[in-house]
Amino acid sequence: MNKTQILVVEDDSPIRNLITTTLKTNNYRYLTAVNGESAISQTASHNPDIILLDLGLPDIDGVEVIKKIRTWTNTPIIVISARTEDADKIEALDAGADDYLTKPFSVDELLARLRVTVRRLSLMQTDMTQNTSVFENGDLKIDYAAGCAYLNGEELHLTPIEYKLLILLSRNVGRVLTYTYITKNIWGSSWENDLASLRVFMATLRKKIEKDVNSPQYIQTHIGIGYRMLSLIHISEPTRRTPISYAVFCLKKKKKKKMTRSNNCLMKYTQKVSV
Repeated sequence: MNKTQILVVEDDSPIRNLITTTLKTNNYRYLTAVNGESAISQTASHNPDIILLDLGLPDIDGVEVIKKIRTWTNTPIIVISARTEDADKIEALDAGADDYLTKPFSVDELLARLRVTVRRLSLMQTDMTQNTSVFENGDLKIDYAAGCAYLNGEELHLTPIEYKLLILLSRNVGRVLTYTYITKNIWGSSWENDLASLRVFMATLRKKIEKDVNSPQYIQTHIGIGYRMLSLIHISEPTRRTPISYAVFCLKKKKKKKMTRSNNCLMKYTQKVSV
């Protein structure tokens, strides 16, 4: 059984049942709440690991629920709502939500968002346990104490603003940060000029850490909303492979071995003939 406990806040019975069935099938533990007051009470009494929150609740608007919960806990909140406007997404994210999923949604996407959040929680707990001042994500490494960043072992030459952006994103891996949140943390304000500057600095930062700026693997853009640093898992060969990829690797290795033997036999035969 998965140790992660999820609070599902949804007043619509069919959707609530779909979510809880999905969680149960994938071995997540869960609690349910059908309104805002119950959500706040359940969060305070059970301290869930993740909250799945609908915004259109019968008693309190979901955004207000987020604000109240954020007064005492940083528990990850994934909004699941029929509100599709960018303004609604930004309002929820600025209030403290970590992610936003619009209805109708696919079960696979919901599970993917949960896996990202669980990885982020695991990373945060590891950092707290080790009390480390070094952040690692894929080939990216940040030494907070030294104020340096590295990619593939080579030091990155970042401007002060680029470094502050990288730090802010790294401390919120897997979380969508709105333009307003970022500009307020970097410049202390959120004017139109700040947003223009943010886009320029983000573009220069990407050029320094991304292999392909058109297909970024570290910093993801949420158009009209903000940015998110993705959590990467560094995989070495042949360990830590999926069963399918490992099977392919073994077949290739076996085939290569056979070809090498054949080549060796051919070389010996050629040598005999030449003699």
